[in-house]
Amino acid sequence: MKLQPLPPLNSLVAFEAAARHLSFTVAARELNVTQGAVSRQIRLLEDYLGTALFVRTTREINLTSTGSQYYESVRDTLQQIARATAGVRHWQGAQQVTVVTSTAMASLWLLPLVSEFQRQHEEIDLRIIATDQVEDFSRLDCDLALYYCSTPPKNMKVTALFNEEIFPVCSPAYLSQHPEAGNLEQLGACTWLWLEDQHRDWIGWKEWFQRLGHPAPEPRRRININNYSMLIQSALAGQGIALAWTRLLGDHLQTGNLVRPTSAILCTDAQFCLLEPLGQVPNRQSVNRFREWLMAHLAQTEDA
Repeated sequence: MKLQPLPPLNSLVAFEAAARHLSFTVAARELNVTQGAVSRQIRLLEDYLGTALFVRTTREINLTSTGSQYYESVRDTLQQIARATAGVRHWQGAQQVTVVTSTAMASLWLLPLVSEFQRQHEEIDLRIIATDQVEDFSRLDCDLALYYCSTPPKNMKVTALFNEEIFPVCSPAYLSQHPEAGNLEQLGACTWLWLEDQHRDWIGWKEWFQRLGHPAPEPRRRININNYSMLIQSALAGQGIALAWTRLLGDHLQTGNLVRPTSAILCTDAQFCLLEPLGQVPNRQSVNRFREWLMAHLAQTEDA
């Protein structure tokens, strides 16, 4: 029996992404196509259905009432297809564990630990995906996720891993050339390495000063960088002072490649968390093994 009427399937995928993000631009980035391609697919679908799915303005898009109802059906259907596909592929990926985390946590905390896990569990393949643009943690396609959260996300199992401390760091050479970096009141005379990160929970220089109860000076110079790992590399190169997170520094403090010019430190209320999807299917044995290894490693670290 032929399925009729059946809309263009590529258009459904584009529509679901655009409706979820309410942005053709973000949908295009997620699907790795151009914004124009997403727009054309939406138009194709609207022409096929004979009705508008979005209300378009110069600055934003919103779903029409029909579009909102259609989105619910399309989303549920695509999720069912995804689950069915995952079931078919389960035999092939039973020993694979997919972990999604931020680029900073991946490069500066998780990846250095991977070799230890692999030595203990040679039969398990780790798949690590680094992304900083997460609007809804519950929609991540992964077994486990590791993120810094000021508020634990809903609809997920959340396990707190550790709190974090934030403080300035710079290279020894930069500190010797700028001894004023050791005084909070004079820190504005230094070059600030400024993180332009869209993550809603990251703490920047001004908030750091405010939480410490100090007025935030205006830096004479600053270098804007949109990636935390690159920020640390810039500090290592002696280009200025960066705000660093204890667990996201690798061994640079121990080796002396970076130093703390001041003892000022901010202990955050937020935590790095292990996030797990809430579903009817229990974790595979490989996922549980990685989870148990991670928690054991953290326990050993705390006891050390």
